Amino acid sequence: MNFPFYIARRYLFSKKSHNAINVISAISVCGVALATLALVCTLSVFNGFQDLVSTFFTAFDPQLKIVPASGKVFDGKDKRIQLLKNIPEVALMCESVEDNALVQYQGKQAMAVVKGMEDNFDELTPIDTILFGRGELLLHDEVVDYAIPGVQLLASLGTGVRFLDPLEIYAPKRGAKVNMANPAASFNSGNLFSSGLVFAVNQEKYDGSYIITSLQFARKLFQYTDEVSAVNLKLIAGTDVDAVKRKIENVLGNDFRVLDRYEQQADTFRIMEIEKLISYLFLTFILMIACFNVIGSLSMLIIDKRDDAATLRNLGADERQILRIFLFEGRMITFIGAVSGIVLGVLLCWLQQRFGLISLGSSGSFIVDAYPVSVHWEDIVLIFVTVVAVGFLSVWYPVRYLFKKCFYR
Repeated sequence: MNFPFYIARRYLFSKKSHNAINVISAISVCGVALATLALVCTLSVFNGFQDLVSTFFTAFDPQLKIVPASGKVFDGKDKRIQLLKNIPEVALMCESVEDNALVQYQGKQAMAVVKGMEDNFDELTPIDTILFGRGELLLHDEVVDYAIPGVQLLASLGTGVRFLDPLEIYAPKRGAKVNMANPAASFNSGNLFSSGLVFAVNQEKYDGSYIITSLQFARKLFQYTDEVSAVNLKLIAGTDVDAVKRKIENVLGNDFRVLDRYEQQADTFRIMEIEKLISYLFLTFILMIACFNVIGSLSMLIIDKRDDAATLRNLGADERQILRIFLFEGRMITFIGAVSGIVLGVLLCWLQQRFGLISLGSSGSFIVDAYPVSVHWEDIVLIFVTVVAVGFLSVWYPVRYLFKKCFYR
């Protein structure tokens, strides 16, 4: 066995562990363990919220979405787009056109995003899971076009799920100047009738502004023919989304962007990642403070073991070996604290997942009752490396300095 490690282990796990130094060492282990536990739990809660938010978008956003690299629309009949039908992993393609418009209902107005979809939109995502009402899942018939609006948008317009009068939709004519004498002549308009359905994604971005309708209505309103804002793809179950995404990017070239669900909500997830990073940095700083306890316990150990060091030197141990004893002591404290904190943190997260120990409140206004948590192995590796690195670096210089101060004055 390594001689410095053997002595350090005896100092840390001595059966005569009743003096102040051993108590301080135990407190140091607990300090590192608590800081590690806080890192595990905090990052897991951020993961839980991120996974929860991603489930909201699943029923609204497609698996892959093709958008132009520049501009709002592109030609839906482009040969490169048509080649996607030959990719075996693609189960469904659905064209869509979306843009901003003014919605009016009985004198009340609101800005909205009109999203025109092909008739196969109900096969693209499990959208029926976010629909409410008693209507038929239909965007148009031979006579009129129907609307499936967001629930908050209907609330702002002051109408119920099944509104009697149609929604009046206004969009500025492309390339036309506003006629101040007759402003209405500068807008295209259309009516959308109630389908008896509304959607609720539980995200204000969608619920407060989006209206789903037919592709033909959106093209007519925004003066498009074959243009589309996006081509939405559904893949065969079990397909590697990233691999198919790379294949499609090679087919389309640089004129198009292929977005997965996370990239479609890049702003939302970027904010969550920044919050997670800031929390990680703050907790790492707290970990550094916790490591001061380790430095304090090692300082007292070095002072207490001066006689032992002299004995070891007389027995043939050199300065480097004696120094490594105290370095190993600090590293063992850090390592034990890191492992203990990770084990306890993972256990606490499992208990939270299983039993919901910490709730979000009893008001009933939250989507989930308890804090969501999700433990990712990448975070566990990052936490372990961070704790070990901070612990090892924090004791390296102080131990060398104190060692020389105490033994070579």
